[in-house]
Amino acid sequence: MAIADDLKKTLTDPTPLYFAAGTADLAVQQAKKVPALIEQLRAEAPARIEAVKNTDTKAVQDRARVAQETVTAKVAEVFGAIDPKKLGETAQDLALRGVGVAAEYAVRAKETYDKVAEHGEQTVRAWRGEVADEIVDIAGAVEPEPAAAPAPASEPEAAEASVDGADGADGEKPAKRGAARRGAAKKATVPAGDES
Repeated sequence: MAIADDLKKTLTDPTPLYFAAGTADLAVQQAKKVPALIEQLRAEAPARIEAVKNTDTKAVQDRARVAQETVTAKVAEVFGAIDPKKLGETAQDLALRGVGVAAEYAVRAKETYDKVAEHGEQTVRAWRGEVADEIVDIAGAVEPEPAAAPAPASEPEAAEASVDGADGADGEKPAKRGAARRGAAKKATVPAGDES
């Protein structure tokens, strides 16, 4: 039964659908930014092309040669400093660090998933119009409707209230319906010879 319950819970959980809706909404929001970026690139393109045309090729080649020599020297230094005994310890340390980093990324991924799912839930609510319903509810709570006049009591209720003697003539509030009925029921069940 546990498998069936887990399966039912998984199939009825709306979070993945909210995540999909949130992802789609964020994609639409980013897509709306694309025309502005294209326009910016179109405006900046001539200046960048002109800068590339005016670049001195010998200076670029010299910088590339210096960078290559620096990288080659660093690589030779690292490989020359490797000690086979420390290599095993370093590999173990790196593996442990990797596990820690993977756990941290898993936590971050879950947080991001939850944020996108929450955004998706808000998006779905907006699509459904539930946000407008919530605003109406909030407005109703802030500005409550005026109380309607109490309806006049029907004849059976008035008769029950007067049976208990709490009809409001002596300044007391009328008894509740349930209390009046219980009182009348107790009087009716007392045997005739036991009344005192």
